[in-house]
Amino acid sequence: MLNLQSDREYQTTIKMGFRNFINGEAHLNTFKNKQLVKNSKKIISLAAVFLLLGTNVLMAQTAASGSTLPGATESKSNMWMGVGYYVLLFLAACVVVAIVGKILRVYDLTQQMQGKKGMNWNNVMGVICVIFLVVGMYGVYWSFTEQATQTLPEAASKHGVKIDEMFLATTVITMFVFIVTQILLFTFAFKYRGSDKRRGYYYPHNNTIEKVWTIIPAIVLTILVVFGFFTWREVTNTENVKGDINIDVTGHQFEWLLRYPGKDGKLGAVDYMANYSANNLLGVDFKDRNSFDDLKADTLVLPVNRSIRLNIHAQDVIHSVYLPHFRVQMNAVPGLPTFFKFTPTITTAEMRNRLDDPKFNYLLYCNKICGAGHYNMQKPVLVVTEAEYQEWLAHQKPYLTDQLKKELKFADNGQPNDAAQKKLALNN
Repeated sequence: MLNLQSDREYQTTIKMGFRNFINGEAHLNTFKNKQLVKNSKKIISLAAVFLLLGTNVLMAQTAASGSTLPGATESKSNMWMGVGYYVLLFLAACVVVAIVGKILRVYDLTQQMQGKKGMNWNNVMGVICVIFLVVGMYGVYWSFTEQATQTLPEAASKHGVKIDEMFLATTVITMFVFIVTQILLFTFAFKYRGSDKRRGYYYPHNNTIEKVWTIIPAIVLTILVVFGFFTWREVTNTENVKGDINIDVTGHQFEWLLRYPGKDGKLGAVDYMANYSANNLLGVDFKDRNSFDDLKADTLVLPVNRSIRLNIHAQDVIHSVYLPHFRVQMNAVPGLPTFFKFTPTITTAEMRNRLDDPKFNYLLYCNKICGAGHYNMQKPVLVVTEAEYQEWLAHQKPYLTDQLKKELKFADNGQPNDAAQKKLALNN
């Protein structure tokens, strides 16, 4: 009779404990120490708020994607792409994990109150490590299989091939090290998890092991650095080669301006601050006679297998010359002219055949967020044969237009008169 009464009292105590836990006031007496489990109501309420807010965001995105207003072209699948939705989903998952952890902890303490053996948290953590390893390795596999097509397209320049080789070598080595170390890390964490049958061995020092894990990474990194150094030296070779084609590329919000040399093969000097006008957007300095035959172009046309030097300028904010197919990227900084040399190896026509895309074109982008019209800062690039390039060049208009000649008061023979010379001298 006493045992039955004790059991009933014990069951009543357990029920009251769970009821107090839900009310946020649970006091569990274990190992003569009181542990307070509080704020459970707040956690559950917070989870409900996050889930409700996530549902509202999802419904709002669904309504927007299904809009029938003119110009509403977003696909319904875009409703899953909202950053806010994923943040809320992550926070909701964290709350769920916290609640599950609380429940497991209460269960563990309840088992101990009954004199039973509690949960083996070492085994739980070991299993979690294995699950994390399996899920992580699948994520790596998914990344390679599903996102491999998002890599850069085929290199269409000489140095681009070398950059791709360097990138591939670095990726293979680091990915191999990553996979091996992660497998060893989580496998050892599972195999040698805590146990009552053994204790951790104190192993403070081993010279051989330290030499191995210091020397091997040092050798691998040295090889990568040296390989990258020589590749970078070749890419950034500043030596002027006979036959180099100098092209000025100037960025301003939100357009690229191009200037080609004339028959003399030389570009005239520029001074944007001193010579800018409505007819001289680049600020070309016509005191330099090399400027007289410079050409203006709307398309960046390049002859295949010729060394190209892009002289890069900016007039307002920082822009960035970006030609992904040619592995070219260089910042355009106001007041700090830079340049980049490369040799295109695949014509536009050849690339169209390789891609089976008759509408394909190389493009010059701006790779800096330079303002509201940044998205529209593109310039078509055409790689052609030498004969096609010379024919195109012959049809380009000079930068020195009739309006600019009148503005500078050029004489009828095309040379600046005394007044123009004085004006240029004052401006400079």
